[in-house]
Amino acid sequence: MRYFIFFAYDGGRYSGWQRQPNSLTVQEVMENSISTILRCETVLTGAGRTDAGVHALDMAAHFDVCEAIDEEQMTRRMNSLLPPDIAVNRITRVRDDAHARFDALWRRYEYRIATRKSPFAVGRAARVFYPLDVEAMNRCSAKLIGRRDFTSFSKVHTDVNNFVCEIRTAEWQTRDNELVFTIEANRFLRGMVRAIVGTLVEIGAGRRKEADFETVIEAHDRCRAGEAAEACGLYFVKAEYNLDKF
Repeated sequence: MRYFIFFAYDGGRYSGWQRQPNSLTVQEVMENSISTILRCETVLTGAGRTDAGVHALDMAAHFDVCEAIDEEQMTRRMNSLLPPDIAVNRITRVRDDAHARFDALWRRYEYRIATRKSPFAVGRAARVFYPLDVEAMNRCSAKLIGRRDFTSFSKVHTDVNNFVCEIRTAEWQTRDNELVFTIEANRFLRGMVRAIVGTLVEIGAGRRKEADFETVIEAHDRCRAGEAAEACGLYFVKAEYNLDKF
């Protein structure tokens, strides 16, 4: 029997989602918790992987069990074992062939920039206290929409076969004292959102010409894009699935 688990975490003290030798990861902590409760080794397969310091609001993963479980009771028990910076939102039964990674139709990320000093933004948002031309950043963001090769915004050493992604949303909005970039795509490359944000911030700050953004995309060269934005401002928001799998 297969279940999906949806959870949130503050990635500040973790070396990302995926298990790594000699590093504390979200996957390791969650698998240890669920294995303790079920009294057998249990593996979680996530909807994606986040880098060190990146957060999640509603990450998804799946796991298999031999017998049916009480979803609400399992949620409570896991939350009692997990550290304060990881929380299970809900657990739900799905079809046995449902896959948290491969069945995700769209994934959404947010990048948050604090535009004024706040003790509550430390470790949870990048800090940019100088003026940014948000209109120029949004005009460039619109050029991301569609199915394109995004090699220019991908880490160089990666195991993917191609760099083509389809983006359906990419926009900046002001929320109180934060500037928030929302991006939705069918898939994301390693380091993609942070590289895009870093480049757009350079344009907003006037350090890079707006007209150059299309050239950066078409170059298919990571060296042409800007530096990656800080990890602390990035959030995995959610994955969208076909309800037929549930």
